[in-house]
Amino acid sequence: MSWFISPRRLREQGVLGMNQRNIEYISGYNDRRLFPLVDDKLKTKQLAIAEGLAVPPLVGVIEYQHQVSTIGELLKTQDAFCIKPSKGSGGKGILVIHDHDNQEYFKPNNQSLSLADIKRHTSNILAGLFSLGGQPDKAIIEYLIHFDESFANYSYEGVPDIRIIVFRGFPVMAMMRLSTAASDGKANLHQGAVGVGIDIVTGKASYAIQHDRPVAKHPDTGMLLSDICIEGWPDLLSMAARCYEMSGLGYLGVDIVLDERQGPMLLELNARPGLAIQIANNNGLLKRFDAISALEDTHMSPEQRVAFVQRSFAVPPL
Repeated sequence: MSWFISPRRLREQGVLGMNQRNIEYISGYNDRRLFPLVDDKLKTKQLAIAEGLAVPPLVGVIEYQHQVSTIGELLKTQDAFCIKPSKGSGGKGILVIHDHDNQEYFKPNNQSLSLADIKRHTSNILAGLFSLGGQPDKAIIEYLIHFDESFANYSYEGVPDIRIIVFRGFPVMAMMRLSTAASDGKANLHQGAVGVGIDIVTGKASYAIQHDRPVAKHPDTGMLLSDICIEGWPDLLSMAARCYEMSGLGYLGVDIVLDERQGPMLLELNARPGLAIQIANNNGLLKRFDAISALEDTHMSPEQRVAFVQRSFAVPPL
């Protein structure tokens, strides 16, 4: 796909557009009363733990302004940590500290922050500076993911994550998001991260883009993106499929990270997943949605749904 592709060609490739996504899939398959379960990361984490899914361990939660003064004592228990807004979106407000001596706190780019800076950031989270609709929020403090060493040179400062689109419980399309210098270490494609399409059958890279244009190598590290292969891929698909029963949402994005010590972990869910995953895969979502809608019986276990998509959605080699 490119910027200049015709509408007819988009339809032929089964590309899902924004209006159709909003009307037919978000409104059609996602009950709005369930949105708070995924818009609030703390609620999602609690749901996942109850479901038996692995998540980044919780260090603490700051809910009220008077608790901000105690955060220094809380952080002393952790060598490295991440502070994020519970109701944030698009990576806004996420602060990663990879080392500290209780006086200075170091971000992945080695920029130093003081404890006063940490407290100010936490207060901004509580005030809703980074939350959906500017609502008052909570600050979640989590164990810092130590991403799998096999991906160490595929990301610039940030943690690679894997986005899987799940439709009616079937994991239909996946991509890995790699942070870059342009994205300031964040994994958001609209900020300049690289999106790598992942073959749903094999877990291997099938295509890659940055700024919606094809790329062959990571722009900062020079690593060949086609060499990416995710070990234990069926386990990630199974985790994503189980999020359907966990959330009750028929159309969702599941974000997973790979921790070198604890394996795959559910990071968050999204009830309004973006459409760039189609560009990253050079393939549209609609044909896969149609194949699932055509099934006479969709009452399957997560493992049966994973087996179906792996039989049905192989990507031909480029």
